[in-house]
Amino acid sequence: MSKSKSGGKTNQKTPRPGKRLGVKRSQGSIVQPGSIIVRQRGSRFFPGKGVGMGRDFTLFAKVAGKVIFRQRKGKKIVEIAAQ
Repeated sequence: MSKSKSGGKTNQKTPRPGKRLGVKRSQGSIVQPGSIIVRQRGSRFFPGKGVGMGRDFTLFAKVAGKVIFRQRKGKKIVEIAAQ
C-alpha cells in the first residue's frame, strides 16, 4: 500500500484558455479599414503604410487594400497596398 496520497493532481495547474494570438490575414488577402491583421504580444510585426498599431500591439488596417508582409532592416513590416 502506498504511504503517500497521489500528489500528481495537486501539482498540475488548471488549463488556461489560449489567447488567440497570431496572424489573422495572410499575404495578398483583401482587407477593409478596421480589420485586424495581427494579434501579438510585443512588437514582432511592425506597422507600415496603411497599418496602425493598437495599445495591445494589435496591427489593424487603416485603408482598404491588399496585405503585404516584407522585411526592412531586419524587421517584419506589414503594409497595405491600395487596390
